[in-house]
Amino acid sequence: MTSLLVTGGTGHLGRPTVIALRAAGHEVKVLSRRAGPDRVVADLTTGEGLAAALEGADVVVHLATSLRGKDAQQTRNLLPAAAGVKHLVVMSIAGIDRIPLGYYRAKLEVERLVEESGVPYTIQRATQFHALVDRVFAAQRYLPVVIAPKMMMQPIAAEDVAARLTELVGEPPVKGRAPDIGGPERLSVPELAHLWKRAKGSRRPILGARLGGKVFRAFANGEAMVDGPAYGRITFAEHLG
Repeated sequence: MTSLLVTGGTGHLGRPTVIALRAAGHEVKVLSRRAGPDRVVADLTTGEGLAAALEGADVVVHLATSLRGKDAQQTRNLLPAAAGVKHLVVMSIAGIDRIPLGYYRAKLEVERLVEESGVPYTIQRATQFHALVDRVFAAQRYLPVVIAPKMMMQPIAAEDVAARLTELVGEPPVKGRAPDIGGPERLSVPELAHLWKRAKGSRRPILGARLGGKVFRAFANGEAMVDGPAYGRITFAEHLG
């Protein structure tokens, strides 16, 4: 049995990952700013409590993320406290070195920090989650149409990513990037929108749109997808139920 600490364990990916790790027989604790069952209290943003929180942990699964630009600083705080662990598994995103998004640049910085830390590590990149695609469409609920950029995606279920992270925990550190993983389907965003519309019972028309700029051009060129066979099994339609 391996003693694990999971950062971001209460998030969209963290919850199924904690479940999968425990089902595999690991002893899992979740890093949190709030006390609770099987939680250890510490603050990644300030670094307060991290050294004590990581005492006794063999493996750290680093899933914490923030859209407010805190990812790099949180990782800088985590790494000194994780100096004695046997394996640091870090979640990242496919295509971040090819798509000029600020959030992706922060993820690249996280990867660089981990690579230079001296801690035995594995970085796992995955394509965008089904839930993100779902939220993008749902956020347009007040529009008369569903805008769907004409670009390809390969979304993956959080549960499938959780399964892969659980596999990595049981393996030696790669000391680099594990092969990128993606979902079972490559679909255009308009195709995904039609699946979403059917599942939600929406009557709004789908508006396929060609958007300008380097970011959308990179997505349109397939930079967010992965090569090789798909890892994920759960389709977008199955995610929607």
